[in-house]
Amino acid sequence: MQIRRFDTQDTESVVALWRDCHLTVPWNDPYKDIARKLKVGSELFLVGTLNDTVIASVMGGYEGHRGWINYLAVHPTHQRKGFAGQLVLAIEQKLLASGCPKLNLQIRQGNDAVQAFYESLGYSDDNAMSMGKRLIPDI
Repeated sequence: MQIRRFDTQDTESVVALWRDCHLTVPWNDPYKDIARKLKVGSELFLVGTLNDTVIASVMGGYEGHRGWINYLAVHPTHQRKGFAGQLVLAIEQKLLASGCPKLNLQIRQGNDAVQAFYESLGYSDDNAMSMGKRLIPDI
């Protein structure tokens, strides 16, 4: 898999990937999420390709205190081949080069397979509750 920065020409492929991986939810418009990311830290939005076809993505973030991983996805036909781990490592390296001291991510409750995946990469439960407040509705 080749890892490169997201390009606007990847938009439809990435949205389809997120849908295939069940990452989209009715209250988040994936097109708006992409547009927002392209305005802030777009260098941390990566895609993985095989034969010039997008098969994976990850959206990283960093605001000077903590790094974040969002929208990590590998197309179901390419899962369990190490591609997700490669994307996580690529984001970790970019964040480390930026001086990021710690990386956080959120997993939906009950998603035990994803939790086990991240644990296999050295992530652990911070025993912290995630809270949110929508400022701009997408729907």
